Amino acid sequence: MELRKKILDEAHTSLFTMHPGSNKMYQNLKQKFWWTRMKREIAKFVSECDVCQRVKADHLKPAGMLQPLAVPTWKWEDVHMDFIVGLPRTQKGYDSIWVIIDRFTKSAHFIPVKTIYHAKTYAELYIARIVSLHGVPLTITSDRGSLFVSRFWEQLQLALGTKLIRSSAYHPQTSGQVERVNQVLEDMLRACALTYSTKWDKCLPLAEFAYNNSYQKSLEMAPFEALYGKRCRTPPNWFEPGEHSRQKSYSDKRRRPLVFEEGDHVYLRVSPMKGVHRFGVKGKLAPRYIGPFKITERCGSIAYRLELPPHLAAVHDVFHVSQLKKCLRVLEEVIDTSQIQIEPDLTYEEHPIKILDQKQRSTRRRNINFYKVQWSNHSEEKATWEQEEFLQTRYPGFLPSTTN
Repeated sequence: MELRKKILDEAHTSLFTMHPGSNKMYQNLKQKFWWTRMKREIAKFVSECDVCQRVKADHLKPAGMLQPLAVPTWKWEDVHMDFIVGLPRTQKGYDSIWVIIDRFTKSAHFIPVKTIYHAKTYAELYIARIVSLHGVPLTITSDRGSLFVSRFWEQLQLALGTKLIRSSAYHPQTSGQVERVNQVLEDMLRACALTYSTKWDKCLPLAEFAYNNSYQKSLEMAPFEALYGKRCRTPPNWFEPGEHSRQKSYSDKRRRPLVFEEGDHVYLRVSPMKGVHRFGVKGKLAPRYIGPFKITERCGSIAYRLELPPHLAAVHDVFHVSQLKKCLRVLEEVIDTSQIQIEPDLTYEEHPIKILDQKQRSTRRRNINFYKVQWSNHSEEKATWEQEEFLQTRYPGFLPSTTN
């Protein structure tokens, strides 16, 4: 058994093999070795490799079957909210749109807002534009934006008797309906700007009317028809008949069920910030997962609470199943992820800490200075050569003031 382990370890982790998959590894070894259940043992060895689980891409359908929210029983009792941000600033100072949708009738309100608004201003708009027209909702589903997690907003909804439902961390599909409406609204505003050369805030009221008065496949009617009993008057239009909504069946064809138990250990997916992270090498060779972490609680059917270390205290500890990957073997010595500065949005960035060497390269027009830089959380052996211009632009103040 000891000899087999040495053979497998050499055939998998050697610099001459670079962690091949189980089939490649079997084809390589069977030329010179054989033992009973050799292929099965190789597959088990590769599946339990900690490095492979961290760096290799998944070739599986996304985990977690679609879990539709409960069907509302009346109009404007269950509401979705989201923001469209980063729009061109108008003469009135608007640069965002507050999108509010009724899950029952699919009717929506599009409210122009400014990013500088405080929670109190949003509360006043909410009362004037939603509560005054439709009453107080029973539930509001939203992401974890700064408004929706503010104490003032929570206290207001508590006083009104509205339950707040927030999506699990980094899983916008929970509010898939409002995300789709955002896309439709953005397309409407683009078309309006190109056709009529009008500012988007002036088009917004008619965009809201056009959306609410247009056929919705999931309803088999227009939102105004579901809300008021008939569509509002417009010039004649042709509408195509459609089938009943099949969003869940369409989505589940591209997904797979995945269930964990309390006490299981899982890896957590992280997203690199393009162009700024380095873990010995640049770009795509950085790790895809951190962990493993222990599951402490199952939250609903497709979300789990993880036991995160202190340095990840700023990260919300409940994650959708699609962000997790099962750890098949927990190592006695786990790589210290505290050395990787994970941000609350599960991204990471490396910073230069020391200049180890310097050289200059001459071209026909100018001389280019290069610096050998040691990066945070990495040894001097992992240092990289960087141009002076890049360091001055990305990390101002890092180079000595006397550098020419």
